[in-house]
Amino acid sequence: MFVSGEIMEENILNKGIVLYKQKAYVDALAFFLSIPADANADKMELTYYLGLCYSKLQKYEDALLYLEQVVTAGVNLERVLQCRFLLAVIYALSGRKRLAAFELNKLLETGYMTSSVYAAIAYVAWEQNDTEKCLEFYEKSLENNSENETSLNGLGYVLACSERDLTKALSLCKKAVKINPSSAASIDSLGWVYYKLGLYSDARKYLEQAEQIDTNNTEIAEHIKILNKAGY
Repeated sequence: MFVSGEIMEENILNKGIVLYKQKAYVDALAFFLSIPADANADKMELTYYLGLCYSKLQKYEDALLYLEQVVTAGVNLERVLQCRFLLAVIYALSGRKRLAAFELNKLLETGYMTSSVYAAIAYVAWEQNDTEKCLEFYEKSLENNSENETSLNGLGYVLACSERDLTKALSLCKKAVKINPSSAASIDSLGWVYYKLGLYSDARKYLEQAEQIDTNNTEIAEHIKILNKAGY
């Protein structure tokens, strides 16, 4: 039976794509890496999924190698924008703020995922100790999408840290936790708001809950340490 080259390509990558969609990222990565270099597979499709797998596994330097190839090739606009956003996030997480800002500004020009892009810009601003810009862009993000969990959590946390509007911070963080009850970051932020409000038993409840979810998170551990030092 004759099988077209296009179908063969889809079949070669299909198992890995299914594994990726099932969130079996280790298995998906192993499968994609096992594909021979001379296989009749779509090389850019393979590059795209390798970048995604490495990103999900937080192997960021490896992810950059593949994501940058997708952006440079410019074959599929939607994927280019997605990979550019991932590049911006990785650059921000790894301290390469100028590169992150470059990618985010490029995304703003296209109108891609505007709420998430604003949230990423706010995060970069926070890392650069620019609280005013951080607050501005979290607000812009929520104007674009009032249900953006990242921005609800981020704005609430920054307001708590700067002790500007703790009532608003509490409302934002509660909403973020309601949207994603298993998010260690959002639960930690809620606990931190309670600490700032002087409601220490509530603070401990949520901070310890966050630590149970993400046991290796140094920021959560530091919040609990501060609470312990205060004697509560």
